[in-house]
Amino acid sequence: MERLKRNVPCTLTERVLQFGEGNFLRGFADWMIDKLNKENGGDYGVVLVQPIDKGLVDTINEQDGLYSLYLRGLQNGERVEETRVVECITRGINPFKDTNDFFECAKNPDLRFIISNTTEAGIEYKPNQSADDFADATFPGRLAMFMKRRFDSGLPGFILFPCELIDKNGDNLKECILKYSRDWRYGADFERWLNEENHFTNTLVDRIVTGYPRDTAKEMEDNFGYLDSVIDTAEIFHLWVIEGDKALADEIPFHKIGLNVLWTDDVTPYKKRKVRILNGAHTMMVPAAYLAGLETVGEAMEDELVFKYMNQGLFEEIIPTLDLPKDELERFANDVTERFRNPFIKHYLLSIALNSVSKFKVRVLPSLTQYVKKYGEEPKKLVFSLAALIAFYRTDAANDDASVKEFMKTSPPAEILAKTEYWGEDLSYLLPSVEKHLSKIDKDGIRAAMEAVTE
Repeated sequence: MERLKRNVPCTLTERVLQFGEGNFLRGFADWMIDKLNKENGGDYGVVLVQPIDKGLVDTINEQDGLYSLYLRGLQNGERVEETRVVECITRGINPFKDTNDFFECAKNPDLRFIISNTTEAGIEYKPNQSADDFADATFPGRLAMFMKRRFDSGLPGFILFPCELIDKNGDNLKECILKYSRDWRYGADFERWLNEENHFTNTLVDRIVTGYPRDTAKEMEDNFGYLDSVIDTAEIFHLWVIEGDKALADEIPFHKIGLNVLWTDDVTPYKKRKVRILNGAHTMMVPAAYLAGLETVGEAMEDELVFKYMNQGLFEEIIPTLDLPKDELERFANDVTERFRNPFIKHYLLSIALNSVSKFKVRVLPSLTQYVKKYGEEPKKLVFSLAALIAFYRTDAANDDASVKEFMKTSPPAEILAKTEYWGEDLSYLLPSVEKHLSKIDKDGIRAAMEAVTE
């Protein structure tokens, strides 16, 4: 079999610079751009920039920027599988080897968009860095060097879409670049250009990208009829929320092909929605599901009692505490439960249960406390999930910091609930209910206790 290659040279205009050649962006942003090119007559070529010294650029270049993307999951209850060859990447650059090629991109008048995914640790500022030391610089430092060359060329600025999973990712990236500008004395004119001609959007991205399918790659290549060293796989669901000037959406009109890309004045409610609904449903369900003898999320979704418990908590207790339209929240929640049922993804409960105490504080507790404030009563399923969490930490399956595990395993419920260091507040007011649930779990088992709160 021959390797995946182009039959004709790529003629796309290089309009996008992308920091990150890994699985996520290739299964998310590049897929969207490829669809835009093919379904809406777009002309968006993507130049990949390898953000670390070792990466996939050489392998991707061997395939002329092409790779196969396999999407699989449930859509409206039906199993959906879709394979496409993504063709929007024009080339990849390893800036540690070819630094000049990277900086030459700054002089391209057609370049308009910058996308990045350099991990949560990528957007950081370090003092005492040199403007002449590319290799040792942080990602914002390298981007500051790049943008200074753009400014010196007299060209317009960019629309930036950082996809790193940190709060206010665009604002933080801009602040880091401004700090480097001052450190390196780039001057007031550059800072004015940076502020006035560049658009740093805050974004929220959501898609499970499962990456290279090691177990089935050979079989997939046989079906494709070609060799592909960078096959990517992902779920069907996708969401990109972009906080920025909505007029900019017309410059890269994903909405014209029906993609789930939302431009908004404030990404915060959507971030809260994801954390409370998707992550919250996971965290409230997992300890009880594990204690009930299950191993994966898929098994939990097929278990009538566990699903009922999670679903009631989600729709009756979490959604009422959120400030987006109810129908929008319910659509998202239905998408979440369908994603949990994805038969192609084996998501182990114990993987989700890692550091469950801190996850509960961020993902579930805000819904619980807000429900109490709003309705003047306790949300039964969410309070039960706290009791199930305590019961889970009494087992040897809990995976957390050693001191957290020891405290949660040996301390009485009263001390646990009063541990403001863990919860950010004193939860002693929940003690009667939590003790009642724990007594039921100890006496009759987790399933009987779940049945009692889902009647």
